[in-house]
Amino acid sequence: MKDTFKEGMIRKETILVDKDRTIGFLGEDLRVYATPDLIRDIEHTCLDFIKEYADDNEHSVGTYVEVIHGAGSPLGMSVDITVTVREIDRRKITFNVVAHDGIDEVCTGTHSRFVVDVNKLKEKVEAKVAKAKALKG
Repeated sequence: MKDTFKEGMIRKETILVDKDRTIGFLGEDLRVYATPDLIRDIEHTCLDFIKEYADDNEHSVGTYVEVIHGAGSPLGMSVDITVTVREIDRRKITFNVVAHDGIDEVCTGTHSRFVVDVNKLKEKVEAKVAKAKALKG
């Protein structure tokens, strides 16, 4: 990671709550931002933030998510996801998260990501795949 990535830095992304990001199980009149999609959008906001400061061959993987999704945002609304770098502990980066739809605070929470060397991660994954195949016989 570049040393210009610091605690206290902030990134904001605006997400349009489109149909693919909503729940459908309550019917068409109650389509609101689905929690799994909100979490995915939080992760991508943090991922994109880290990528701006990552060295060549570095990326990040999510390791922890905790959110309180306290307000529904209907289909068609925009939601601002704001992430703040709370802590950098070597390769572990923890973010504070707040999302707001212009009327309500949609969520608050925490998300952590771990910066990885892509080549080393690939080696670990390939080794695990090989072990899994060996177990199957």
